[in-house]
Amino acid sequence: MPYESTITFTLDTICPWTYLALLRLRTALAQFTDPAVTFTLRFSSFQLYPTMSADGHDKYTWYKSEKYHDSDELMTKYTTVMTHLGSQETPPVPFDFNGTIANTLQAHRLIQLYQKRYGPELAGRFVDALYTAYFTQQAHPSSRETLLKASLVAGVDEKEAQELVGDESVGLAEVKRLVGEEEGNGVDSVPMVVVEGRKRDFTLQGAKSVEEYVKCLEQVARECA
Repeated sequence: MPYESTITFTLDTICPWTYLALLRLRTALAQFTDPAVTFTLRFSSFQLYPTMSADGHDKYTWYKSEKYHDSDELMTKYTTVMTHLGSQETPPVPFDFNGTIANTLQAHRLIQLYQKRYGPELAGRFVDALYTAYFTQQAHPSSRETLLKASLVAGVDEKEAQELVGDESVGLAEVKRLVGEEEGNGVDSVPMVVVEGRKRDFTLQGAKSVEEYVKCLEQVARECA
């Protein structure tokens, strides 16, 4: 029997590096063929800006002010780099730097609810839909409209999606506890990828290349022999 490994992918849905890392990790998993191990990808939640308001701020203006010291030059460098990186991914990501950046707690609440109720595959489709909406369609990252649309794209029943999106208390305590646990474990940035191995776990911090992810998966397989 193959060893069954869980990959825990810790993300925030407004972090572009987690978007790139997830695409690369999935490419690595598609390339991996060793029958000694199977991998299940599950999602954990972290908030980069937990005190940010639900209404949020203009994304471009906020990035320029908070990340790049109101420098047009630095902001242009950032958008140029991200545009290039996005174009190299499979599928390509046409980053849009306008829209709204806001608190993501409600998005994380639903990621964890869907993962618990329907499993990581549907949760993954929900995460994909959130990334697409926020990074390429100028959507608010956690508005009810965004969350409902992403839920339906993921395959959640419309009536249930409306109920879960509308009742913002369902699963809220659990996701707050999860985010707190991640902070307690020393997580202060994302993506954080932990690959469970038979003998030891492997932790990869930051967005790695496809080749680095493949190398890690192969190492897990070798240690299962």
